[in-house]
Amino acid sequence: TVANTSYGPMQVQLVYSGKKITNVNVLQRTNTGELSVQIDDNAIPKLTSEVLTAQSARIDAVSGATATCQGYIQSLQSAIDAGGA
Repeated sequence: TVANTSYGPMQVQLVYSGKKITNVNVLQRTNTGELSVQIDDNAIPKLTSEVLTAQSARIDAVSGATATCQGYIQSLQSAIDAGGA
């Protein structure tokens, strides 16, 4: 599902191989201007890397990207729940 943050929507889609998460596609990202783009460009790869390692939504937030992280993790948990992982 889409997670609404104070800086716009965030939505991720998971790619599975069996029960293993192999990729995270970001379908929507925060969108309140250039600063949002910079924050997302920094935070999203770090969050995705953590997801692939942790194989869950129990990941650390990225400093300075609170709204992005909250939205990413909320949408991620929804995707995990829907995927049955």
